[in-house]
Formats: sequence, structure tokens, C-alpha cells
Amino acid sequence: MVRRVLVLAVAFAAALTPVMCLGESSKPLPAKATRELPDELLSLLEQKKMPKYSPILVRLFKEEAELEVWKQDATGRFQILKTYPICRWSGDLGPKLHEGDRQAPEGFYTITPELMNPNSNFYLSINLGFPNTFDKAHKRNGSFLMIHGDCWSSGCYAMTDEQISEIYSLARDSFLGGRPSFQVQAYPFRLTPANLARHRNSPNLAFWNMLKIGNDHFEATRLEPKVDVCDRRYVFDAQAPPHSPSPPVFNPTEKCPPFVVNPDTARRALEKRRTDELEYARLLEDNLPAAPIYSGLDGGMNKAFLTRFPGRVTLAKVMPYASYLPQLPPIPWIDRDGSLTSRWFGSLLDKPLECNPTRIGFPSGRC
Repeated sequence: MVRRVLVLAVAFAAALTPVMCLGESSKPLPAKATRELPDELLSLLEQKKMPKYSPILVRLFKEEAELEVWKQDATGRFQILKTYPICRWSGDLGPKLHEGDRQAPEGFYTITPELMNPNSNFYLSINLGFPNTFDKAHKRNGSFLMIHGDCWSSGCYAMTDEQISEIYSLARDSFLGGRPSFQVQAYPFRLTPANLARHRNSPNLAFWNMLKIGNDHFEATRLEPKVDVCDRRYVFDAQAPPHSPSPPVFNPTEKCPPFVVNPDTARRALEKRRTDELEYARLLEDNLPAAPIYSGLDGGMNKAFLTRFPGRVTLAKVMPYASYLPQLPPIPWIDRDGSLTSRWFGSLLDKPLECNPTRIGFPSGRC
């Protein structure tokens, strides 16, 4: 086992040809990039029955200013390992559209070893790989969008140096276990019925409801969702229909091919969605106050850091952009010519969902 880890470590170091982080140059691999996990975290892994080199998955939540690291346990499913308060993120709620808008990305991102930067000017950094396939399909652009240290952000998710050291080491060990990549899910907030109801007036609501599909797949199964893009939208856990001779081929800007979702995943996700829709409708009936569309601030910071880093959350530096957000294609379950059952979950269920404007994702006038 020791020999295997040493071989993997050499391979990982070779793969870490340092990428540029905000214009920095290559440097030799420093000790901070090979540092062992703290004893407390190693004990936590043992307590939760998580192998040290098992895969990880990272989730980011802007409004709550939290970063979650999930790790695969002995059962093969992901469980929460640790939640880190985010020291700083910039921009407002909503996706990144173009270079210079100060927005931190939202969406699903795949991290490979070459996106890990051990020589960052911000202690250590993990490049999110923005723009991803979905972003490119919408002609979004930007560069060097990271999770890094130093608690300073211009379109990034900034942690403290101590935090990024742990997160970087967990990612490194996931690669050393043989996993070629790990997934980052970046959200505006926890996609609960209450939060979606509060932000019901946002022009980003259709985009966030699309992200919620992937979120629900993960939360319902504790398995990393497979992500594809077609018709300029995310598609999750798609597989070939029964008796199909070949797997579906997805083109980011063309019509989605026929596909189905694993029946167990579909049932779990649909049950969660129906429960959430009922709660969302109840909150609207109770006239839950709506949040302002724009916060007027440049990002946010977890309250744990407010006294340690005073004055780092300032008024917005870039004017709101949502008035010219591109119109997303209809999400499958609100298309006029198909239901959630037939368009999203294949032929698993026979009864289509009733079109109801109070449901999450049903814009007024679409029924």
C-alpha cells in the first residue's frame, strides 16, 4: 500500500504542471502542496468510515457563505465530511457572464489535477475550469476563477490559508486514490423551497431551478450526478433508453437526444421535488417576503470572519447585469409538448404532472 501511494504521489506531482493563477508563473512544487492532513481531520475520516483516498465532492453556497466537502464512505455513497465558512466571495447572486463582472461562477464544474495550483499567489488554489461546456454554450467568458486562500476575491471563492490547505489536501488525496477528477457544485444558496420562494422575483430563477435538478439528484441518492449539456441546458444522470444500440451523444447547442434516467434515481429525485413543490406553494400562500433582486453589495463573507476581516464586504463595484441575461430554453418539465415524466424521467411514470403556476419552475402564463 505504501509503495502504491508513493507511485501515485509521483504521478500526481507530474500531473501538477502548475497552471497560472491570476497571472503568476511556475514554481517548484512547495511543501504546502504535499502536507499531510491534520490529525483531527484524519480522526474524523476514520470516525465516518471514509477511506483517506476515496473520492470527494465540493459544494459551494454563496448566500450562506459555506463550502462543503463531501467524501465517499465505505458504502460507496457520499457523506458530508466538513463544512467550511467562506471567507470572501464577490459579485452578486447569479452566474458569471463575462470577464470583469466580478461574479463567482454558479453551476457544475469538473476539477482535474492540472487545475490544482500549488504555486498560487493566494497560498494554494483550485481552478474551477470556468467556462465549462454549459457556460461556453451561452458564450460566457472569464478566466482564473478559483477556490483559493488569502481571503480576497475578484470572481473567486476565497478561503483562509488554513482552510484551503485542508481542502487542497483532500482533493490531492482523492486524485491519489485513482480518481481522475472531482465535481464542484456552485450554488447561489441552498436550494430549499424557502430560499427559492424568497428569490422568486430574480431573473435567475429559471437557471437556479435547472441547477436544482442536479442538486436533487445528489441529495436524494448521495451519488455524484453525471452531468451533460444539450440544448444549452444541463442534463443529469442521462443514459441510453432501453434497447438503444449506443449511448446518447450530447451536443451543447443542439437538441437533446432521447435518454432516460435510472429508475431508482428518478423516483428519489421526483419524490423530493414533489415534497419541495408543496412546501414552496405553502410559502407563497403565506406571503413569504421576497428578497430584493440585488443586494447592493459586492459579494459576501461568512459571519465567522466579520470581526477578523472588517471592511472587506463593500458596495457593489459592477452594475447589475441581470436585465440582459440571455433567455434559457424551457426546462423539460415546463415544455408545452411534454411532461416531467416523459421528457425528463423517460417512461418510468405514466401520469404526467399537472401544470400548476405555483410550482417551482412554472413561470406565469406557461400553463
